[in-house]
Amino acid sequence: MKNSASTVKEPARTLPVALETDVCVVGGSCTGVFAAVTAARLGARVALIENQGFLGGVATAGLVNVWHSLYDITGERQIIAGLTQETLERLGRRQAVVVRDRKDASVYAYMNTEELKIELDELVAEARVIPFLHTRFCAAIMDGPRLTAAVIEDKSGRRAIRAGMFIDATGDGDVLVRAGLPVRVADVLQPPTTCAIIQGCGELKRADPAFHLEKAVFDPNHPRGLRHAFGWSAPVVRGKDLTMAAITRVAGVNCADAADLTRAEIEGRRQVRSMLDVLRDRPAGDQVSLVGLAATIGIRETRHAVCLHQITEMELLHGTPAADVIGCGSYRVDVHHNGRPGITFRYLDGREEVMEDGGWRSGRWCPPGTATATYYQIPYRALVPQGAVNLLAAGRMLDADPGAYGALRVMVNCNQTGEAAGAAAWTALQRNCGVAEVPVTEVQSALRRLGGLPALN
Repeated sequence: MKNSASTVKEPARTLPVALETDVCVVGGSCTGVFAAVTAARLGARVALIENQGFLGGVATAGLVNVWHSLYDITGERQIIAGLTQETLERLGRRQAVVVRDRKDASVYAYMNTEELKIELDELVAEARVIPFLHTRFCAAIMDGPRLTAAVIEDKSGRRAIRAGMFIDATGDGDVLVRAGLPVRVADVLQPPTTCAIIQGCGELKRADPAFHLEKAVFDPNHPRGLRHAFGWSAPVVRGKDLTMAAITRVAGVNCADAADLTRAEIEGRRQVRSMLDVLRDRPAGDQVSLVGLAATIGIRETRHAVCLHQITEMELLHGTPAADVIGCGSYRVDVHHNGRPGITFRYLDGREEVMEDGGWRSGRWCPPGTATATYYQIPYRALVPQGAVNLLAAGRMLDADPGAYGALRVMVNCNQTGEAAGAAAWTALQRNCGVAEVPVTEVQSALRRLGGLPALN
């Protein structure tokens, strides 16, 4: 048998066109859904391609049930609205969300992610977006620098979707890579996490009032204790003694690489089992059970689009104004260490907290008395890949340095990039121009008409 460097020749074939449409969004995370719904509400015919059998990405397949603040750090000014707020309101009508103090930028709402799956179906159906579930994006058909069709593979075989505009919401820049556009990978990637839903933490707390989940699973004296030292958890809305645990960390992988992704999925599940073993050795540990395991590992970082502008950490922390602002945020810089225990937080008010082996260290990233911002802005330029004609990047692949990315990667920020990409795609079609030439004031106006960009009102 020849080694893996050998090749086979795939015969050329003519593919049937499954759909001709205005906008094709690849990736059905909340980012992708919001891109599709925004474009559709503005008048576009839209296709949405998703690998899973449901929409929502990390929020559903990954079980991450927390959305961060829609307000600035004072809690007085709303900076995020649009489809993020609408989705929370829709979940609220089903008692499927718990909204917390708006002054807490770290947590604003806990969601029932199973209800979210159905709500996203409803949102897409109402906008008449055409979804393709259980569908893998395979290749980009190019005509010079212009993307003309997305090749897909699904139960009906290998087909193509033609569109005038495309949005890469894969998280990993899969469309960008296959379209031959530049991407980069950071020297150190934030590690992914496999989330799990655990039943019985309340029983552990009753048996030992000092019980704290995140401390317990990092027990250095337990042979199965985890060693990376940081994790977090959240209650499951409408769940009886159910806790979503985001505690595993898989170091040294790039989940845009097939072999690394496979290894990460298996290692993440192994760590979940180790966590359960630690908990079951505690008083009342026989009450602990695993009732939910993420369908996919929660990927924090892989490829970044190389765009017209890279957002820097200092630009973000100082709230540098952007004339082409398409979204705003207040979530802190949050960089998970890779290959060593701990995490680094930097806050808009100037504080810094770092967890290392020896515990937490507090300080400041700027001198006391320095004027700081209460929120930051996301520029459209960071979504426009260099060399792109009719392809936009949305979500966690946006162009940002490691510090800025640590803040921008969370879902309430990515959601806004999806809405902006949807509005920009529609505007480009109406203007018959490339994505770099889109009049951003028209994108901003479209977002405001749909209830977004409250910080500009």
